Amino acid sequence: MSLKVALIAGSSRRHSQSAKVAHYLAGRLRALDLSQAAHVIDLGSAPLPLWPAEDANGLWADHAALLREADAVVMVVPEWHGMASPAVKNVFVHAGLRELGHKPALLVGVSAGLGGAYPLSELRASSYKNCRVCYLPEQLIVRQVEAVMNGDSAASTEDLRIRERADWALAMLSHYAQALRSVRRQVDMGRAEFANGM
Repeated sequence: MSLKVALIAGSSRRHSQSAKVAHYLAGRLRALDLSQAAHVIDLGSAPLPLWPAEDANGLWADHAALLREADAVVMVVPEWHGMASPAVKNVFVHAGLRELGHKPALLVGVSAGLGGAYPLSELRASSYKNCRVCYLPEQLIVRQVEAVMNGDSAASTEDLRIRERADWALAMLSHYAQALRSVRRQVDMGRAEFANGM
């Protein structure tokens, strides 16, 4: 069963390392036959207006349509000064139950150095409340990102290791996506009085 997966490249920079990682993972989803409909939402080339500014170009409508259709989400999150990027945080004030509710999401940290963990902890703590996204207990952290995931073949043992870990995590995401389809059919997400989390 082929899944629809939306991958969000969370850097506001064009041609970012986060976008590179997102496109690599989309390619792996296709190569592993986990998804033939893996779409990258690159916040560097198609940035959302900072909430609550008007979305004059209608980009959120395009992004939201991809998220609503998706069975699963991959959040590729760059670490900026130990925090999640503003572009990523901005997604969560745009997205709600219709886009992310009860959908599995794989968090992927990106760091030019040896960091990358803090933004994922930040998102686990504060981003799920109203949208009800379901983060996997597994995550990826792509460290020294400029040296890995650059071509068809691994350039080092570290590159090979993160590629193998990525394949394993994407397979796990697909299992969660299949399981949570039935959950979304059964959960009543239309109760206005419970629209926001506690």
